[in-house]
Amino acid sequence: MLLFSFLGLFGCFKGARTPDPGAVAPTASFHALAATDIHGKPFDFSTLKGKKVIVVNTASECGYTPQYAQLQELYDTYKEKGLVIIGFPCDQFGGQEPGTEVEIEAFCQKNYKVTFPMMSKVKVKGDGQHAVYQWLTSKALNGAMDATVKWNFHKFLVDEEGHLVMSLESGVSPLDERVLNWLDGK
Repeated sequence: MLLFSFLGLFGCFKGARTPDPGAVAPTASFHALAATDIHGKPFDFSTLKGKKVIVVNTASECGYTPQYAQLQELYDTYKEKGLVIIGFPCDQFGGQEPGTEVEIEAFCQKNYKVTFPMMSKVKVKGDGQHAVYQWLTSKALNGAMDATVKWNFHKFLVDEEGHLVMSLESGVSPLDERVLNWLDGK
């Protein structure tokens, strides 16, 4: 019985990373970052000050694509409380986001009624990695943890002050208890 309790507890933390012991002050500010939205317009992260943010790399042809529905549900529930979800389409994992920005937006609207901000397609790792993902994945920049984006729908949680608080792998639901507790301040 004790073994099952331990395994159950261990399972609760699967797929999540929180700040490393010895986390330090970020050397770069999350709120100083910027991106280009899906319509080609600048998106200034300074507008996110005082808001909880979930950053997620997305794809239209992935087994995790139905997470769009959960992300939209989360956004609908918490946007009035200051949540912003930012989707970054990415074609680096299995070529599962081959469309143009126009096609991606149409897919998200038609299939999931997405209303949270979507950005232009980016690289989330390797050569040409977008500056937002450089910050999210480098402890030297974010002060909290190193992280590796291994697949589509990897989620990063950033608090109101711009601190990275959690990294969640693709298989973790946007409606996971850890996400809901964070949003509810528990």
